[in-house]
Amino acid sequence: MDERRVPWINDEARALLGAERDRVPVASLTERRGGLALEDAYLIQAAAIARRIAGGARVVGHKAGVTSKAMQEQMGVDEPDSGVLLDHMVLHSGSTLVRSELMQPRVEAEIAFRLGYDLSGPDTSVDAARNAVAEVFLALEVIDTRFTGWRITVADSIADNASCARVVTGPMVPFDADMDLAAESLVISVNGVAVATGEGRAVLGHPLSALVWLAHRLNRFGAGLKAGDIVLAGAVHASLPLEAGSTVRTHSPHLPAVALCVT
Repeated sequence: MDERRVPWINDEARALLGAERDRVPVASLTERRGGLALEDAYLIQAAAIARRIAGGARVVGHKAGVTSKAMQEQMGVDEPDSGVLLDHMVLHSGSTLVRSELMQPRVEAEIAFRLGYDLSGPDTSVDAARNAVAEVFLALEVIDTRFTGWRITVADSIADNASCARVVTGPMVPFDADMDLAAESLVISVNGVAVATGEGRAVLGHPLSALVWLAHRLNRFGAGLKAGDIVLAGAVHASLPLEAGSTVRTHSPHLPAVALCVT
């Protein structure tokens, strides 16, 4: 990396962390720096995560984002992105989230995994991903942008840790290789009213494909997915506004439901 870019990357990482801390959004990176390269955006993300870890945070997994056509169309992008999950982001099903702690939150329903074995390397396959998974579960991801609005590019999202704010994990069940996760149909309800649906195949054709994509991307940085990691495969529907006074719930035929209360 060009050492002349290091101060700028660190400055942008600090600005994003400050925006989250103070709940005061900043202008998007691409508004201020046209042509932002994706690799530079990932360096900003990494710098912010490093500051979090230095402050005591612990990495517990990764997320693949914008993996469905619905999300790509909503965001105006044509490729996935990825972010890092830290311990303070994770909530258990039934938890309560205070809306005012975030800025512009939205919510997504996803199929997620916990790995039993490491998964890494440029030749990672769907079969390797299937063998690496220990447990599967439904999750709600709360996304938020530290920028002034949701009119952002994939580079902006990447720099902002793929817009990840919170992850609500449903009960985990042992993964069975015969599970047809592509056909698993998720129903998302808000205050008891179904508002969206989506099947696992909306995520790159199969949720396990998100693990493969992540392993390939992380390999470019000499990293990979680790045993014990939680991995979000990406939303099966377009994201929904998250408002105070709502209870969001997702259920599917073969996986336990997950719920979040917002005050």
